Amino acid sequence: MNTEIIKIDPNDIDASLIDRAAEVIRRGGLVVFPTETVYGLGANTFAPEAVAKIYAAKGRPADNPLISHICSIEQVDLLAREVPAAAYRLMERFWGGPLTIILKRKASVPDIVSAGLDTVSIRMPSHSVAYELIRRSGVPIAAPSANLSGSPSPTTARHAAADMTGRADMIIDGGDSLIGVESTVVDLTGLSPVILRPGAVTAEDIASVTGSCAYGGDYANAPKCPGMKYTHYSPRADVWAVNDISNIKNDENSVILTYGENMGGGAFYAGKTVEDYAAKLFYFLRRADEEGYKTVYARLPDETGIGIAVRNRLLKSAGGKVI
Repeated sequence: MNTEIIKIDPNDIDASLIDRAAEVIRRGGLVVFPTETVYGLGANTFAPEAVAKIYAAKGRPADNPLISHICSIEQVDLLAREVPAAAYRLMERFWGGPLTIILKRKASVPDIVSAGLDTVSIRMPSHSVAYELIRRSGVPIAAPSANLSGSPSPTTARHAAADMTGRADMIIDGGDSLIGVESTVVDLTGLSPVILRPGAVTAEDIASVTGSCAYGGDYANAPKCPGMKYTHYSPRADVWAVNDISNIKNDENSVILTYGENMGGGAFYAGKTVEDYAAKLFYFLRRADEEGYKTVYARLPDETGIGIAVRNRLLKSAGGKVI
């Protein structure tokens, strides 16, 4: 497959270019596009054959459901039924933005999108290019992260292209993702909200709207959202999660990944804050492979705010290995 790469400025969107990308979606093709979280690999939610191409391109297990991306709250009615009032309150507060809501799905949603489950995962991104692509396509876009299954999600067009050139019809370069970890996924099909995948929107954020929210997830059976069941976010390098990074001494085959205090030479420095760390985490995991490192020692952040999401991704990347 020939993959066309186009560059679109999020602050000055070229209508002719975004229309070309939308046409690829409408005709059943795959488009890699930027969001505020990570780059996505998108297809028409209502075209099962197109969605099947996503699974093939990524090497993604068939029981791992996809998120359908929309551009207005009104489009929820195309995908979901029995939508609780709490869901609309969360949409009003956090959409567009990094929050995915699991609801009961309508029969019109193909089984392949929801991995055969009776639920559907829905998100409205805030990134201008993603928004315009969905709007001009005229359909919800099913999209996981634009990486080969199990590898770190791409937050730059270059890293998306490394995995998806020859697998997607088009790649839109819309600059670097700002948040850097995938959206929070909250399940609203039960008695109270449950976060199945942590992200930038925290349980406290959700509880401020709904009155309650907990972290949970059933990892033993069919996953209700992406990122629950399988090994994820792993570069070729061996990753170790580290509680006290100051105790680590690296050599020419290893690199330290940290934030806060800059450790200088021999370290990938993500920035001063845990938000900086989230934005650069996947970028540096991929860079470790590009530079030939065999081992990555990555600082574990505190379990607060987006730090919860970063810990989640790091522990999965490390396969649970902690120093």
